[in-house]
Amino acid sequence: MYEPISNEQLIAVANEHGTPVYVYHAEKIAQQYHKLTEAFKGHPTKFFYACKALTNVNILKYMKGLGALLDCVSINEVKLGMMAGFEPNEILFTPNCVELSEILEGVALGVRINIDNISILEQFGNKYGNTYPVCIRINPHIVAGGNYKISTGHIDSKFGISIHQLRHIERIVKKTNLHIQGLHMHTGSEIKDIDVFLQGLDVMFGVAAHFPGIDFIDLGSGFKVPYKEDEHETDVKTLGSRVAEAAKEYETETGRPLEIWFEPGKYLVSECGSFVVKASVIKHTTATVFVGVNSGFNHLIRPMFYDSYHRISNISNPEGNERIYTVVGNICETDTFAWDRVLNEVREGDLLVFHNAGAYGFEMSSNFNSRLKPAEVMIKDGKAQLIRKADQFEDLLRNQVL
Repeated sequence: MYEPISNEQLIAVANEHGTPVYVYHAEKIAQQYHKLTEAFKGHPTKFFYACKALTNVNILKYMKGLGALLDCVSINEVKLGMMAGFEPNEILFTPNCVELSEILEGVALGVRINIDNISILEQFGNKYGNTYPVCIRINPHIVAGGNYKISTGHIDSKFGISIHQLRHIERIVKKTNLHIQGLHMHTGSEIKDIDVFLQGLDVMFGVAAHFPGIDFIDLGSGFKVPYKEDEHETDVKTLGSRVAEAAKEYETETGRPLEIWFEPGKYLVSECGSFVVKASVIKHTTATVFVGVNSGFNHLIRPMFYDSYHRISNISNPEGNERIYTVVGNICETDTFAWDRVLNEVREGDLLVFHNAGAYGFEMSSNFNSRLKPAEVMIKDGKAQLIRKADQFEDLLRNQVL
């Protein structure tokens, strides 16, 4: 069992590296990874870390050390993964709406390729035939996810080849002699109901009948993590048991053993992350008391983009009287992190922590309003290590042509 990061550790990091600052707890990542491997030990299962959640190369190296493989959605993520030590066959490359040339870069690097549209599949088949195995991403038309913006398996989604286009896929495979190595699906994020995965697995078993040469079925991910105090994460232990049962039943019926793959991202890194900011000003209006912090949606966009909830703590005054605040940023837009949130009394200069900030926090940050990106720190074995320096103003100018 790991020890959570203490307020004292977070304050020490803030004092050393300034605020805002992202802090990641390595042992929490390990706990989440081992929870998955234990849950799915009943059947051959591989886990590809969906690095779009957090691509700091030090995090990638840590994932590699745990035994995780890597899921990438851009050629630059592929290159970062290789810099972190992942071998090409340990990387699954699943781009979306890109030109064939980006996929050909992946081929040149030797990584596993996952294709999600008919046009690229045919172009790829015409070029490589059966000389380079591929995976196909299927859209199963299963609606899932905690928010429509993170639901990727519905009929209007841009992701994957519709299950109703199987005949098109079969024609291309027959015409080009493509080697289809695996089948992939991903229905969304923040999935609480494990039956969604089992429904998807059943659909994919049906699709597998059309491709007798496949070795694996990839169910993507979308495991729920708790953001609020009364929420629970996906029951991966029960899911692991039921997936193993379904896979063994399929193997008995067909004589075809298939590996099961997953691509957890948020599940591995969300809870490891703490985002520390400073209260710059307390602003009273006729209706509201605002806490203005030295950050904004340029650093943490999830509350504005997804209406997501992040628990907030005042680590400078944890025993203060509880009061109601609206927490906002310093961006020249409406960048409200939390409305009418109960916090221990906040004073100007206090440090606040946004919890569960490891996934899609720094990764979706920007330099909007010409604000600088924060530093990133990883705490491992009780020691804090700077893994990304905070931006300097010169960084904004470096690639601009004057």
